[in-house]
Amino acid sequence: MPNWSTLLNKVNSERETNPHILDDLRKGFLNDICRITGRNVISYYSAWLKIQDNPEVSITENDKNAFMNAVYGMDKHTGLDLILHTPGGDIAATEGIVNYLKDYFGGNIRAIVPQISMSAGTMIAMSCKEIIMGRQSSLGPIDPQMNGVACQAVLDEFQQAVDEVSKNPASLGLWQAIIGKYHPTFLTACQDAINWSEELASEWLRAVNPDINIASIKEIFINHKNSHSHSRRISYHGCLKAGLNVKLIEGNQELQEAVLSLHHCNMILMDMLPIVKVVENNLGSSYIIHHSKVK
Repeated sequence: MPNWSTLLNKVNSERETNPHILDDLRKGFLNDICRITGRNVISYYSAWLKIQDNPEVSITENDKNAFMNAVYGMDKHTGLDLILHTPGGDIAATEGIVNYLKDYFGGNIRAIVPQISMSAGTMIAMSCKEIIMGRQSSLGPIDPQMNGVACQAVLDEFQQAVDEVSKNPASLGLWQAIIGKYHPTFLTACQDAINWSEELASEWLRAVNPDINIASIKEIFINHKNSHSHSRRISYHGCLKAGLNVKLIEGNQELQEAVLSLHHCNMILMDMLPIVKVVENNLGSSYIIHHSKVK
């Protein structure tokens, strides 16, 4: 398997004579994955580890267009392998994408996570009948965020304020300064977002495994007190312990080599060019969003 350095050296040495070398490599590895599995392949990659100031690094409604472009011409009866690298994003957009793909492929979808698929990206993986991960791969908590702040943390802070003021009325002024920054209906919106995420995750998990222990999933992926941070990485073993249907990609060496080679190519692409997101399939179709700094 070519590692990052080998691929980078190849790109640098051949880019002058073949400006499309990275495109050719990615298409080749996508075709390899399709040949190995006999299934359709869509690769969904965000540059979120590099770019922080563009909302398109997250899952947005615009991604529906990317997936519509990607599924065009596919044989829906052969299923889909969805390769994910994302920080997550909008819950409504995620729900729409999952419903669209599940309807198109009849629920015959596997998620492949070469490195990280967080938050709403984890929810997409949970909606799939199987999640393929490596020992280096991670999912993450699915407790939703508002304006970059975990919703459960907001509710916990408000409850702390109520408890402390009831015990010590003199602390009211301090807590007024903190709670006063919340806009009207913010607490309600946070609770609604939590309920929405839990309902979707429970519905999608039961659809692929009616016997799954939802309480166990919630303890690891939803309980903010257990996860401690929305950015916490949950490994293959953590996902297995929670009860998710996860498989190690190391069990298929040929597939592992193709997936990780594709992963390295996408990471090199996003290091070299101002690209926010790339959604591609094994048929040669690409949907690329370029970066323009958002002020």
